[in-house]
Amino acid sequence: MSGMPSINIQFTELAATVVERSNNGIIAMILKESSVPETNPIVVASADEIPATLSADSKKQLELALLGYVNSPKKVIAYFIEDDSVDYTDALNYFKTVTWDYLVVPTVATDEQTTAIVNYIKSERAADHLVKAVLPNTAADSEAIINYTTAAAIVNDVTYTAEEYCSRIAGIIAGTPVEMSATYATLPELTDCSRLTKAEMDTAVNAGKFFLWWDGEKVKTSRAVNSLTTLTSSKNTQFQKIKIVSAVDIISFDIKKMIQDTYIGKVSNNYDNKQILMTAIGSYFDELLIDGVVSRYNIAIDINANRAYLNAHGVDTSEMTEDEIKMADTGSNVFLVATLRILDVIEDVTLKITI
Repeated sequence: MSGMPSINIQFTELAATVVERSNNGIIAMILKESSVPETNPIVVASADEIPATLSADSKKQLELALLGYVNSPKKVIAYFIEDDSVDYTDALNYFKTVTWDYLVVPTVATDEQTTAIVNYIKSERAADHLVKAVLPNTAADSEAIINYTTAAAIVNDVTYTAEEYCSRIAGIIAGTPVEMSATYATLPELTDCSRLTKAEMDTAVNAGKFFLWWDGEKVKTSRAVNSLTTLTSSKNTQFQKIKIVSAVDIISFDIKKMIQDTYIGKVSNNYDNKQILMTAIGSYFDELLIDGVVSRYNIAIDINANRAYLNAHGVDTSEMTEDEIKMADTGSNVFLVATLRILDVIEDVTLKITI
């Protein structure tokens, strides 16, 4: 039993940094230059680090991303391609090998590569690379695609199209701590934006659009939703919120990484060790309860999956008790099932005033 305290402590320590790590997401960006820099990609964590040799357009996109929200993004990883190229292959292959959170391509619609990026994001997530993208006017019906749709974001006499302003939106989302939401984030640099009526805004949110709106005094973000509109039993309304998906992704990444690093190939697959693993994951969730990231959880051995495994391997389970199925030898497989409730933020307030 000597392994239990060690793995338990590692899970707890990892959970203790979830909020801190979520404060500063990482942005991946594909930019165009007439001459690709010798250092490619470049990584910048502040506007001061942006190379002076870059074009004005590239500098502006990096500056927009780094503005952030509550915090600035941890960094922007910018991969450069030639001005006349619409081939993102090298950039996307590179991004398969590094850690990041949100992809932005300021020319993606102009280059007619939106569908390719959507497919790339979906493929990466299917391979457990839990990344997302901010894309202009892209009804992808996916929790991993933020569909930014404001036609004009205005700074005095300068107007940014939806395509050009996705970098700013990605920076806002990446700079939002996991215990908060990007809903109603103020953009103090903007003097105006494309305006929608209340009914038009409600319709847009329900259609999975993330946009800017004028509240009469300043420009704000709308309800922070992604493009998911088709709901299922495994992806309910919670998965339409950028905040919830961000929390789910970081939790999934942490648990899988810790299991790979401390469990797989290192521990015999008996019932006691399965219990140790569940206790360790529980300690991770307990820390998230304390930090206000989750409101409740449950984790257990998946009896149905154990039963199916045993039946498929010639074991008659018809007379076995649930405890016997729980404790049965399942080869190299550990079947667990967890329910988790991510704590949401205040976004809808009803106040009845009686006079």
